[in-house]
Amino acid sequence: MVTAPLFVSQADSTNSWCRRKLEQLPDGFAVYTTCQTAGRGRRGRAWANAPGQGLYYTVVCKRPMADPAALPLAASLAAMNALEEQVGIHCQVKWPNDLIWQGKKLGGILCEAAQGAILCGIGINLMQDEAYFAQNGLAHGVSAVQIPGCRMNENTPEALAQALSEVFADGMELFYRQGFAAIRREYLARCANLGRHVNFDGGEGRAVDVDEAGRLVVKTEAGTQVVFTGEVTVQGIYGAE
Repeated sequence: MVTAPLFVSQADSTNSWCRRKLEQLPDGFAVYTTCQTAGRGRRGRAWANAPGQGLYYTVVCKRPMADPAALPLAASLAAMNALEEQVGIHCQVKWPNDLIWQGKKLGGILCEAAQGAILCGIGINLMQDEAYFAQNGLAHGVSAVQIPGCRMNENTPEALAQALSEVFADGMELFYRQGFAAIRREYLARCANLGRHVNFDGGEGRAVDVDEAGRLVVKTEAGTQVVFTGEVTVQGIYGAE
């Protein structure tokens, strides 16, 4: 039986909330809020708060994993599937772990190691309007409510959080045991980087694959390179040329 995620009315960040209480939290414990006052993304970037308009969720992962470095990639698939099931929108992932729709950012994943555990944070834009993104300098942000065909109501954050917890409890068993290779085919089908020109730390080229270790494979003028960490920009996504 899946334990329902805990709702808190406000948190500095759900990852930080879990970190403070980690010793008392079991594997699979999850917390969520719709108001995160000190959220952050990869590389320490701030995540602009929109009270009541987004989902901010963290699940505590204490169980052994075959490939913990690829958890952000697996979590992005979990988030995409939950969005499709609960909200009716179909999005893609920008490697390694941004959720995108038509080249704009819909959400992101932040996994952090903590005392032998991994805190897997998922943030999804739900109800922000264009003015919110403009005021916060997020010209390439988008929310679910802006996407044609989406189904939204006051229970959407709770339903999404519950769906995410169900996936982490049951649907990621193959990933936990076998690593990224077990979900690679599904990830490739949803990865927006492939076939596009990308710039990465140290080079540029055309993204042609994501290998069984979860690394982005790029064909450059100097030959094929694999990228696992660092910043990657993709032509046609977030305004990149």
